[in-house]
Amino acid sequence: MKKFNILKGIPANLPIMNVDTDMIIPKQFLKTIKRTGLGKNLFFEMRYDEKGNKKENFVLNQKPYDQSTILLTGKNFGCGSSREHAPWALLDFGIKCVIGPSFADIFYNNCFKNGMLPIILDVDKIEELVQYSKRKESIEINLENEKIIFGNKIINFKIDAFKKKCLLNGLDDIALSLNKEKNITSFENEMKKNKPWIN
Repeated sequence: MKKFNILKGIPANLPIMNVDTDMIIPKQFLKTIKRTGLGKNLFFEMRYDEKGNKKENFVLNQKPYDQSTILLTGKNFGCGSSREHAPWALLDFGIKCVIGPSFADIFYNNCFKNGMLPIILDVDKIEELVQYSKRKESIEINLENEKIIFGNKIINFKIDAFKKKCLLNGLDDIALSLNKEKNITSFENEMKKNKPWIN
């Protein structure tokens, strides 16, 4: 997993409430267990018409938002089923940070496990960022200092200390386990000595 610290970019604004994981990546694209190749089908039904042509009025089909790494969202983003393909699709598209008033719990935790930063902010603070999005101006996310910097303004946000540490160091669940490899090996060796019948 890639380390996350500072992210700069023009945010894309998707002001829709209750965007569920099927809207993020529809069920017909869940056949893969790879984390790549899903970005082209992100928000499939909103991005494409019946013939597969891009809808010009959808924000992620418009320049410069088609290159956005930051997504502003409405309340309860990522609700519905618990599919991990949802953060995979966002990451494969290039979205590395999602900012919203609230997230579904499983989606929120899946973001951290895949190297994506979800930030919860009050609606009025998100509206300030929306204005920057409309003007196509860049903002900066500083995870180490838990700040969003834009113009001469700063918005502070809070992140669980353990989740923050994992993002800063690029640690997913597997990497966390591998950090304990010496302890695990030592434990297994002791078990072989003391309880050989288990092996």
